[in-house]
Amino acid sequence: MTAAPQASWNALPGFLLSGFLLAMLGAILPAWGYHRDPADFVAVGNYFLALAIGLVGATYAAPRILERRGLSFLLLLSCALSGTALAYLALVGPPYAAASRMLGTLVLGAGAGLLNGGLFQALSVAYVTDAAGTVIRGGIWYGLGCLLAPLLVLVFTAPAVLWLMAAAPAIFAILFRRAHYVPTTSREHPRLREAVKDFNSSGAILFALLLFFQFGNEWSFAGWLPLLLIRRIGLSPKAALFHLSLYWLFLMGGRMLAVSMLPRVGHGKLLIGCVFSALFGCLILFFTNNAFGAGSGVLFLGAGYASIYPLVAEAIGRRFPYYHPGFFNGIFALALVGGLLAPATLGYAADVFGVGVVIGLPLMGTFVVLLLVPLIWLETKVTGR
Repeated sequence: MTAAPQASWNALPGFLLSGFLLAMLGAILPAWGYHRDPADFVAVGNYFLALAIGLVGATYAAPRILERRGLSFLLLLSCALSGTALAYLALVGPPYAAASRMLGTLVLGAGAGLLNGGLFQALSVAYVTDAAGTVIRGGIWYGLGCLLAPLLVLVFTAPAVLWLMAAAPAIFAILFRRAHYVPTTSREHPRLREAVKDFNSSGAILFALLLFFQFGNEWSFAGWLPLLLIRRIGLSPKAALFHLSLYWLFLMGGRMLAVSMLPRVGHGKLLIGCVFSALFGCLILFFTNNAFGAGSGVLFLGAGYASIYPLVAEAIGRRFPYYHPGFFNGIFALALVGGLLAPATLGYAADVFGVGVVIGLPLMGTFVVLLLVPLIWLETKVTGR
């Protein structure tokens, strides 16, 4: 392996921190008491909305910070914001007002957004060489961080977990400062206002819709699975967090399996198989009323979602060379924004229709993904792209 890709691969462990930052909110909600009546689902939706705003704003700002101050500054700033947000949230847990925690989740999202932008920039050399493999390997580290969040909440109290993990960004800041990433050629990333140009392409619209629904499905389950299992099936908070850990474990295991399968299995076959697995998992969770059914649904769901986004990102990268998963890219920016808002939307919907909507909407979203895959294949055949 040459020096350039090797230096690029060294950024992958940073996704461990990214995974924890983004999975922490879904894992800590039961510890904050949102599984009990009266449940303030609107407040939960506001948390996810603040997280999404911080993440989207920071991801949009990352290329500008990178251009003016460099990659090292971008990564160090992300660590400073993340550590500050975690320490603040440790101080303002219940019985403090929910509005005070929105500020913490906003800053947390900003730190995660800057971190992701910096990591994907550091991985640019590897991404150009092997898009699917890079995203899947990053997803494995990300999954480890996501798995860490519910496991820590199972062992420690909510404030203790937040204080413990507030030190993690400082450790990663030291690692980032010592690392020497290979600089990449600067390129212009289309801004959000230029997204309208992509509406002239039917392929871009179909891919953006697929990204929108799949991203929304994954974020919805990551954020709401414990509350869904507690209130709909009757699991204890510890059992629900254990099932959330299984979700991340199966998702991470599926990505590890996908890495070995990619050279030998057609990407289209793998994609459609993953979609059917996720759909089957959704149906099990929709109809089950016991812990065994919940575990089975989580298994198929995590394994199914494991490879969908990496394979879609690779396909988009081939069709639309300007696409880069760490930055906003035309119409695909709109898809990502919509997906990020899905957990917030579920909070407002659950307040009106009940927590069952948490499984109903992603189930419909998975059906849509299943319909979009053959439409994209048909569009590819017709256009010859």
